[in-house]
Amino acid sequence: MAYLLRVLLLTMLVGISATAATAFHWIDLNFSHIQLAIPSFLFTIFIQAFVMFYFIGVARLVENVFTILSTENNLGELFDNPPKDLTPYMKKVKRFHYQSKLAKRQTIPWTILMLVIGSIGFLLGGAHDTGVVRKIVHSGVIYGFLTTMFIGLYRQWIHLGKSHKLLRELKTTFGLSDDSM
Repeated sequence: MAYLLRVLLLTMLVGISATAATAFHWIDLNFSHIQLAIPSFLFTIFIQAFVMFYFIGVARLVENVFTILSTENNLGELFDNPPKDLTPYMKKVKRFHYQSKLAKRQTIPWTILMLVIGSIGFLLGGAHDTGVVRKIVHSGVIYGFLTTMFIGLYRQWIHLGKSHKLLRELKTTFGLSDDSM
């Protein structure tokens, strides 16, 4: 899943970069930057929601495993024969719990900020096109969106890899199937 999300993030980056390059007249495509901005930003909304729910899902899975081990209820969901000593499992799951919460804290605020600033920039682009606001207002917000997008994309990229490894270790530790989440 992390690899699919990384491909989608790269596709988003290409779309937004093509839109910005067209707006700056660095490249000449058969489309204006307005025509490119509509599908590019819709795709950005889609992929950012997808990435956000991935991190929420990983954190929720680890939280559920942590709760089962902490309360020692429903151990049958994790083990065929529950061991007497859960200490080694608890030690690993505490680390997984911390890492998943950290990944969620490090990515979701940037995702939300990217969506909010991008939406405002998108709407200000329409307002500029109709003459309601000056170009500098739209451009300034778009510069903020691009900065937020690059920082957020970097953090998402790093934490997607870490979360992918975390899920592999968690599923291997408890013998969970690869398709379980």
